[in-house]
Amino acid sequence: MTKTSTVKKKFKSHGLINDSISDMLTRIRNSCLAKKSTVSIPFTRLNQQIAQILEQEGFIQTYQVSLDSQDLTIRLKYRSKKIYRGKKKESCITNLKRISKPGLRIYSNHKEILRILGGTGIVILSTPEGLMTDREARLRGIGGELLCSVW
Repeated sequence: MTKTSTVKKKFKSHGLINDSISDMLTRIRNSCLAKKSTVSIPFTRLNQQIAQILEQEGFIQTYQVSLDSQDLTIRLKYRSKKIYRGKKKESCITNLKRISKPGLRIYSNHKEILRILGGTGIVILSTPEGLMTDREARLRGIGGELLCSVW
């Protein structure tokens, strides 16, 4: 009998991901709860566009695409909250929620787009003109698929 040796892979395997948006939101949510400074996500153009919107709206600090490992690295943003003794790190993202799912797509026109916490949160939509926030879609008068909400 010959012994077989295991060969370690030099690249990260993210496995088979059916819904990359849900995977991205879950990774960000878990990293915020664990108070991590960065989170690594498999690169897709859709994930990059969502990260760009989150950066523009001030929910994350920065994002960076590493082409060698096909990863999207997001640097999370925290604000310090004064408590009785010292300061506590609190994430700028309270929660992320997937609205339209692969099994149940949800579409809305510009008049019926949800308002999250009276406008303090955002809804990210997929429109014929690309991804945009709910405020931008209302201003342009465009509806689309409601991807996720962030607050």
